[in-house]
Amino acid sequence: MSNYSEEHKEFLKKKKKEKIIVISFQILILLVFILGWELLARFNLINTFLLSSPSLVLKTLGSLFTNNDLLVHIGITLYETVVSFLVVTIISLLVSTLFWFSKRLAKILDPYLTVLNSLPKVALGPLIIIWVGASTNSIIFMALLISLFLSIINVYHNFKETDSNYITLLRSLGASKLQIFMKAVIPSNLSNIINNLKINVSMCYIGVIMGELLVSKKGLGYLIMYGTQVFNIDLVIASVIVLGVLAFLFYYLICLLEKFIQKKTVN
Repeated sequence: MSNYSEEHKEFLKKKKKEKIIVISFQILILLVFILGWELLARFNLINTFLLSSPSLVLKTLGSLFTNNDLLVHIGITLYETVVSFLVVTIISLLVSTLFWFSKRLAKILDPYLTVLNSLPKVALGPLIIIWVGASTNSIIFMALLISLFLSIINVYHNFKETDSNYITLLRSLGASKLQIFMKAVIPSNLSNIINNLKINVSMCYIGVIMGELLVSKKGLGYLIMYGTQVFNIDLVIASVIVLGVLAFLFYYLICLLEKFIQKKTVN
């Protein structure tokens, strides 16, 4: 028992060491990139009017924060992303569940889902504005169009691919279809559902920014469009960097949820 314990401790040490090495190199690459970018700008090796620099980006972010504009724009984008993400997640799970219980309905609607998912959503932008209006609703609607059909297709495909042997065993024991779904389909697809959440949040994020580029007067997408129109590259790059940070935070939160579910499942 003690030998196993020592081996397990050694395994955990190696795993922790590997994690530290990976994170260290990730930070190092980022720092080298930022430092190299700044040095190239300081020695006039790049055109800062076109490519900006870390110091100019920080100055722009500081100015936005001082004027209370930055938090307002971030708040608008976060609100639109969270609302669209929650709606997409709920609808995709409900529809996929309905398809699993009714294979005939899934077969009937499958080609329509594929076609709707394949449509160029950006081209529908003007129609969305006409239908919903140039408001926050049209931005959320754009995000739904971009992510919903893909999410339904992915979740239902995962449900359908649940181990047939496990399902057959439960049926032989007299389990109802609802019991099979709750005891076999959902537990077997928890990791797939989490992965789908990661896709959902990224697709909703993309949809929100696309919608803001079209109709918004606030939000990070609006800042990018405005910066492009007035040729303020510092503002554009600063907004893109903030978008990157928010995307990382979204991904990190989903990863925390994944770890929490894994711990609950093990316990």
